[in-house]
Amino acid sequence: MRKRRLGKSALEVSDLSFGTWLTIAGGIERRQAIRCVQTAFESGVNLFDTANQYGAGEAERIVGEALRSYPRDNYLIATKLFFPVGDDPGHGLSAAQIEKQLNNSLQRLRLDSIDLYQCHRYDAETPLEETLTALDRAVRSGKVRAIGFSEWSAEQIQSAVTLIGTEHLTPFASNQSQYSIVWRKPEAAVLELGARNGIGFLAFSPLAHGVLTGKYKAGAQPPPGSRAADARMNMFMETAGRHYRSDYLLEAVALLKPIAVNLGLTMAQMSLAWLLKRPEVSSVIFGASRPEQIADNVKAVGAELPSEALKAINGIVQDVAVWK
Repeated sequence: MRKRRLGKSALEVSDLSFGTWLTIAGGIERRQAIRCVQTAFESGVNLFDTANQYGAGEAERIVGEALRSYPRDNYLIATKLFFPVGDDPGHGLSAAQIEKQLNNSLQRLRLDSIDLYQCHRYDAETPLEETLTALDRAVRSGKVRAIGFSEWSAEQIQSAVTLIGTEHLTPFASNQSQYSIVWRKPEAAVLELGARNGIGFLAFSPLAHGVLTGKYKAGAQPPPGSRAADARMNMFMETAGRHYRSDYLLEAVALLKPIAVNLGLTMAQMSLAWLLKRPEVSSVIFGASRPEQIADNVKAVGAELPSEALKAINGIVQDVAVWK
């Protein structure tokens, strides 16, 4: 597993990162969740991404417990704040909320500092300067090493970059956004803006909620045990007016399989390798509910995708991918 510098921060992140959304905090049994986190670490993953909201704090507890037996300087923990946690209605990015949620996350993780603290969404109800000043204070206190954000628009990012420069505040190290072969919205402006300002990019949902594994078929019910077959998780398959299980998308995805076969890769491996070829991408966040999925995904690191394959992939998804 190779490592890349995350923006202009001191953090070096592995090609692949392990994410905990939907699975680690309730999607699978606790012992298996811990096993998955540890398998990812032992496979070379050094960045573990979670959030205070996941499982009302349970994901943070599991990640902290799973990694506690390893040397602290061998792994990085990223967490987030914005949404309510459990029964607590408090949310947003106010100074008070940042202080409260940061301390709560440190307690659940049982850590003295968090490597990457991220704004889970943009808070239009709190002055941006208040948010950025509070995050700067968290870094200066030693409780946070680097800061990032998730799913901010280009305009919001530019406003933050400008204010940080004017007020000499801690710069953002990372942007975490959804990005995959069939979800190309970051290419419109966000990737270039981040690269120009030294902000690393963390890609989440690289397999489009499982669609890019090829397991879902047009006109067919989702296979038993899949995310789409789980009533609790199925609501996450809808995104921005495009349904990841629509026939027109699944028919296009099916055409990608021969490309993967010709490259000696699984669909998942090809999809991860496609993202790793983007120079703007610092790390690709994948999830897993079984250790064997992790071993399969790790094989994407270093996989070669020739220009002919990249051209063929783009041609297939041109009319079905979400571009903006």
